[in-house]
Amino acid sequence: MSDMLSTAVSGLLAFQTALDTTSNNIANVDTPGYNEEVTDFASNTATPAADGWIGNGVSVTGVTNQYNQFLAEQTNSATSSYNQFNTLSTFASDIDDMFSDSTTGLSATLQSFSDAVQTMAQTPSDDSARQAVLTQAQSLIGQFQSYQSYLSQLGSQVNGQISAEASTITSLGQSIASLNQQIVAAEANGTGQAPNQLLDEQENLIAQLSADVSVNTVTQSDGATNVFIGNGQPLVVGDSSSTLTTTPDQFNSGQLQLALQTSTGSVDITSSISGGTLGGLLQFQQQMLIPGENALGQAAVTLTTLVNTQNEAGLTLDGQPGQALLAVGGPAVLPSENNTGNAQVSAAITDLGSLTTSNYYLQYNGTDWSLVDTASGATTALSSSTSDGTTTLTGAGMTFTVTGTANAGDEFLVEPTANAVSGMSLLTDDPAAIAAASPLVTSAASGNTGTASIQSASVPNLASWTPDDYTLSFTSPTAYTLTNSAGATVTGTYTAGTPISFDGIEVTLTGTPAAGDSFSIDYNADDSGDNSNALLLANVMNVNVLDGGTQSLAGAVQSYVGTVGLQTSQAQNGTTAQQSAMNSAQTAEQSVSGVNLDQEAANMLQYEQAYQAAAQLISSSQTLFASLLDAVDATTTE
Repeated sequence: MSDMLSTAVSGLLAFQTALDTTSNNIANVDTPGYNEEVTDFASNTATPAADGWIGNGVSVTGVTNQYNQFLAEQTNSATSSYNQFNTLSTFASDIDDMFSDSTTGLSATLQSFSDAVQTMAQTPSDDSARQAVLTQAQSLIGQFQSYQSYLSQLGSQVNGQISAEASTITSLGQSIASLNQQIVAAEANGTGQAPNQLLDEQENLIAQLSADVSVNTVTQSDGATNVFIGNGQPLVVGDSSSTLTTTPDQFNSGQLQLALQTSTGSVDITSSISGGTLGGLLQFQQQMLIPGENALGQAAVTLTTLVNTQNEAGLTLDGQPGQALLAVGGPAVLPSENNTGNAQVSAAITDLGSLTTSNYYLQYNGTDWSLVDTASGATTALSSSTSDGTTTLTGAGMTFTVTGTANAGDEFLVEPTANAVSGMSLLTDDPAAIAAASPLVTSAASGNTGTASIQSASVPNLASWTPDDYTLSFTSPTAYTLTNSAGATVTGTYTAGTPISFDGIEVTLTGTPAAGDSFSIDYNADDSGDNSNALLLANVMNVNVLDGGTQSLAGAVQSYVGTVGLQTSQAQNGTTAQQSAMNSAQTAEQSVSGVNLDQEAANMLQYEQAYQAAAQLISSSQTLFASLLDAVDATTTE
């Protein structure tokens, strides 16, 4: 009877544990990070008997956490990707909306200025039309500066969120390290039972961390989980955690660096971070925010240069050579705080055709200087000359002047257009200062029989030119003579489209002249009704001056706006795809690790019936034992 009783008691205790586990599952159905627990049973060792082995009931070998590491890692990876795309998409939409707006966008703003100049060209002597050009120029400057202000606000917002993310990641790392310590202690207490509640808390923290940054984990033999971020930098090792901090970069450019501070020192991991909200912030900053600021600056520099150059090529309403209408900020050259030399570097933009939207590192190796693209790492060729202790470097559309002494390892951050928009201003409020007229007017002789015509006649350096009248005549279809009013001449071989230069002027013809054809090229002394330079001024945005003379300002802006739109669309599509992947991963994980109330209800009924059966068996064994005692007492009495 004792064997029957003990067997029944083992079942009673085992099913009581199973009911306790089931009730705990039901109670935690909505607890974040909770994984279903399952009671594990094992048959007790049987007792040998003459007629076979007699069973000794059941034991609970443990309560197992249904955590599936593969599915959890899959969910964490999808969560990390989703948050990166979602963060990038949110910020990208802001830039896309700003630059692509059909009324206030970048292309629309430039077109409004061009339209104002075009309108003025119809009545070049009308003060109100000229004033409208200045008003539109001021509006354009204001719009550019509003773009810059908004981009700066986005930059500050991104920096603030990067700092907040670093703090959050550090805090989660500390919590995981603390749980590691508790888990190791629990594993070592000799029970052989894993601390399920602590493991659930730890897994939940790692899941939260994956929303902030991409993570990898490795579980040690003692139960502790090591957590790595970036390219394998340790955030948590055992019960120790590192601190993720933000610091200004070595150039104090306003960009933040991420440093992981461990017990052995600090490591810059900015370029190693990916995934999660932090990865999205850094991706937006490097791929959209900085290029956006640089593209805006390039547009400002290009517009200013083209407008000023064209205005300086014409005559004002007073018949004077035109002057610059716009001002723009110059390049920024920021020295590294790690420099050991005393070299100072300044820069000026000298070639629009080579100007890019990149920033550069200007580095000195002790012998030579090099210019390296900060984004791609590509090196740009530099020409160098030194005179009287001053080194002049030329490359990437800029000329650098280096004074003082640089030591090996010294470097500077070059931001070609960083100050361009903030330095934009209108240099005049006088409508007459707009040079609508060209300094030269041309006409063909009435008796010309060839097909040649003058395409353009300009004065490259109007300030040093002495006004004069000229005659261009042809002795054959390929031979010309250009004569000024004093009788001085220049002769040459004519090629259609090739400029003819003489006495400070430059003339370009197209077509084929005939022998005896001639053209008059005269000083525009009475320019009040001339609009030829105004027409050229209205068209400056369509002149190919960028990318080695293959792209116009209008084309570059349109290309940039299109690129921003594409990046935004890709980020939005990526967000949608990764959200679907994340939802699928979460569903798969929950199907294994989550609490299913229907299943728990079935388990509860099963364990309850088994518990009742075991209790009934105890009652039966008690009855049998009592009957046996009564029989023994009766036999003894007889």
